[in-house]
Amino acid sequence: MGEKRSTMGMTAFMVREFDPNKDWKEVEEVERRCEVGHASKMSLFTNLLGDPICRIRHSPPYLMLVAEMEQEGERKIVGMVRGCIKTVSCGGRKLFRNGSSNGDGENDPTKIISPIYAKVASILGLRVCPSHRRIGIGLALVKKMEAWFIHNGAEYSYITTEKDNQASLNLFLLKCSYSKFRTPSMLVRPVYAHRVKIPNRVSIFELDHLEAESLYRARFSATEFFPRDIDCILNNKLNLGTFVAMPTGSWPGSGRLLADPPESWAVVSIWNCKETFTLEVKGAPRALQWIAKATRAADRLLPFLGIPSVPQLFKPFGFHFLYGLGGEGPRAGRMMEALCAHAHNLAKEMGCAVVATEVASRDPLRPAIQHWKRLSCEEDVWCMKRLVEGYSDGPVGDWTYSQPGFSIFVDPREV
Repeated sequence: MGEKRSTMGMTAFMVREFDPNKDWKEVEEVERRCEVGHASKMSLFTNLLGDPICRIRHSPPYLMLVAEMEQEGERKIVGMVRGCIKTVSCGGRKLFRNGSSNGDGENDPTKIISPIYAKVASILGLRVCPSHRRIGIGLALVKKMEAWFIHNGAEYSYITTEKDNQASLNLFLLKCSYSKFRTPSMLVRPVYAHRVKIPNRVSIFELDHLEAESLYRARFSATEFFPRDIDCILNNKLNLGTFVAMPTGSWPGSGRLLADPPESWAVVSIWNCKETFTLEVKGAPRALQWIAKATRAADRLLPFLGIPSVPQLFKPFGFHFLYGLGGEGPRAGRMMEALCAHAHNLAKEMGCAVVATEVASRDPLRPAIQHWKRLSCEEDVWCMKRLVEGYSDGPVGDWTYSQPGFSIFVDPREV
């Protein structure tokens, strides 16, 4: 991708493609400088473990851009942005036995939902050094990334940000013509020193990759943002497995799970973020750190009490991400609680400090996902923009104007 020079007033900078052979140290320094301004208060820091494209490399095609400026006779990187493109579901339409998609088969009990796909781009990790903000670098990076999206056939672009990140919201909503699209919740649960008990009346089974793919495509392919390449996610080395929970004694056998499912069941897949980057809480008061340490000590000594201890969050820690959450039946919530307990115990075995997931605010399984409110974000903000005109609106029309569904599929490759 070619270079692009921009001039804002008397300030000139250049936007170009990231060079992994020479840029990664400078990029890590920019990440550190962007976060150091919050060191005086309790904040979450990210360590990319020497891989600046870790959040996009599993989602080809992808691109990382950097902005550089001359300082003291040398060109220095002062900003960057990452982006990737994928094909995802933006909804679905009903199909009936006679092949129609209208009301001719409205009473047909064998109706199915056929997914409608769109090519969607995602912007991640936009960073500009604090000393070089408000001179147009962030805007130039986004515009250059959008041009690459359009060149590669993307119809929509979206970003996720926190609801209190006013600078990011101003950039995308006011300057880049994005609209607020969805407001899911990021739910985080700490990993205790003790194992969490799974109810005796619930059994958990692991599906192989083909079984998991069949289940997801049959039941959830019309869920918003469901990735068409779900097979690539399930076969990725970072995927730790897909697990199904159901009442004990109701397992129909893997071959009949879709044809003859139990009355109630739930499913979840687990992604190992620990292998790509770590997190760390900095700026915490010393008293809070001592209290957290005391809870861990008590939990280790008296595990049978089930003390909700605070894990070691004040040093670099890894985490697991739960995705593909779903279920059916009157006890689906109970089954999801058991799966979350199983995920907790797996994270404990693998040395992770927290388990996280992101779900739609109206997801019926949300109440079953145990989390700590202080660690969670009740309202994340997803903003979307239609990049080009001329595409067929299709059965869902312009997706940016559609009403939210009850569920959303969060791609773990972009967490």
